[in-house]
Amino acid sequence: MNEGWKVESTGSGEAPEALQIESWIQPPLKDAWYLTGATASGKSNLALDLAERMGAEIVSVDSMAIYRGMDIGTAKPDAAMQRRVPHHLIDLVDPTEEFSVSQYVLAAHRKAAEIRSRGKQVLLVGGTPLYLKTLLRGMFLGPPGDPAFRTEVEQEVQQHGVESLRQRLWQVDPLAAHRILPGDWRRMIRALEVAKATGRPLSHWQTQFDRVDSQQRRRAFVLQWPREQIHRRVNQRVHQMILGGLVDEVKGLKERFGSLGRTASQAVGYQEIAQVLDGSLSLEEAIPKIQARSRQFVRRQEIWFRSIDELTPLDAGAAHLADSLFLSIQQRQEEC
Repeated sequence: MNEGWKVESTGSGEAPEALQIESWIQPPLKDAWYLTGATASGKSNLALDLAERMGAEIVSVDSMAIYRGMDIGTAKPDAAMQRRVPHHLIDLVDPTEEFSVSQYVLAAHRKAAEIRSRGKQVLLVGGTPLYLKTLLRGMFLGPPGDPAFRTEVEQEVQQHGVESLRQRLWQVDPLAAHRILPGDWRRMIRALEVAKATGRPLSHWQTQFDRVDSQQRRRAFVLQWPREQIHRRVNQRVHQMILGGLVDEVKGLKERFGSLGRTASQAVGYQEIAQVLDGSLSLEEAIPKIQARSRQFVRRQEIWFRSIDELTPLDAGAAHLADSLFLSIQQRQEEC
C-alpha cells in the first residue's frame, strides 16, 4: 500500500498544538428559534405566520432549496411569501454544484448574525435533519484540506477500487467506516485526512457534539401528523407539483445544465420526471413512484427527528396552532 495512505498517530493521543483545533469547531447556533417537520407537514406556511408575529426573518434549513431553478419540486417559498418575510439560504448555487454541510453551517451562522444586526429574530425553518442537528449541537469542521494527500489517495482508488479505500478506513476509523455509505469515497478520504492531520479518528471529534443543550431544547419545535394523514398530504403535494409545472421545470433544467449534480439529482421527483422526459417512464407511472419515494423520505425524516432530543413535538393538526406556538415562544423567551 502506498505510503500516502498511512495515518500517523501523535503517540500521546494529543493533537499537535500548532493545529489550533479550537478553530476547527463550529459551536451551536444559539439565540435562534427552530421549526422543523417532515415533507408536507405544513411548516412553511406556519413559519410565515409565526415570523410576522415575532418580527423574525427566516433561514432555510433545506439542502435542496439552495439550488437555483429547483423551485416546484422542493416547495421553495414563492415570491409572494418572500415579500411578506425575508427568506435566506435559498438559491445559493446552480444544481450542477456541490454544497457541503460545513459550507451550509458557516453560511447559517453568518446570516443569523446579519439578521440580528438588523434587530430581527432568527427563525430557522426546514426539514433537512443533518443540517438541523449540526445547527443545534455544533460541528467539527476539521482541518483544511490536504490536496497532495487527496490526490495520492484518489490515485490509489483508481488503481485498487473503492473497496480498498473502505478497508483502509476500517483500520483507521471503524466507526466512521460503519457510518459512511460504501460508495461515498469522498467522505472516506476526508475521514482519513482528518485522522492523518489530528492523530485521532474523525469519529472521536464528532462525538464531542452528542450532548444536548438544555437551552436549545426550549427553542426547537417539530410538527407531527398521524402516519395516514401525512401520507395523504404527501400524495396530494405530489399532484400539486405536477399541476404546478414540475415537468416543465425539469425540462428547463435539463436544457440549461444537461444533468444535475450528485446531490441535486437526489431530490425527490427530479429523477422520475427526467425519465418521463427521456421516454423511459410515463407520467402516469412516475406519479406513484414519486409519491412512494416521498413517503419513504418522510419515514427517514421522522426517525431522525426522534433522535434529536431538543425538539418539542407539536400537533400539526391542532386548532389555532400559530396562536399557541407564538404564546409558547413568548413564554420561553422570557425564561431563557
